[in-house]
Amino acid sequence: MTVRYDPEFLKKLKKLNVRIRKSFKERIILFAHDPQNSQLNNHSLTREHANFRSIDITNDYRALYTEKGEGDEIVAYFEEIGTHKELYG
Repeated sequence: MTVRYDPEFLKKLKKLNVRIRKSFKERIILFAHDPQNSQLNNHSLTREHANFRSIDITNDYRALYTEKGEGDEIVAYFEEIGTHKELYG
């Protein structure tokens, strides 16, 4: 699966603690190889985030993405990153 990032996502990611950025890098590599790996806890969301899917970055941090078709390919477009409380609170 191809992975792309919203520019605002990248700005927020750069401001995060180095430990969180390192965890994100590890998880995104795992995601690119196997989006359904159990370590990611990849799942669809409901209500105001109904179009998004979420993966775990750490125990508290999540990254939200949408799946978009581009030709014959599905692209994971990451749009939000934050703590569980920041995203869903």
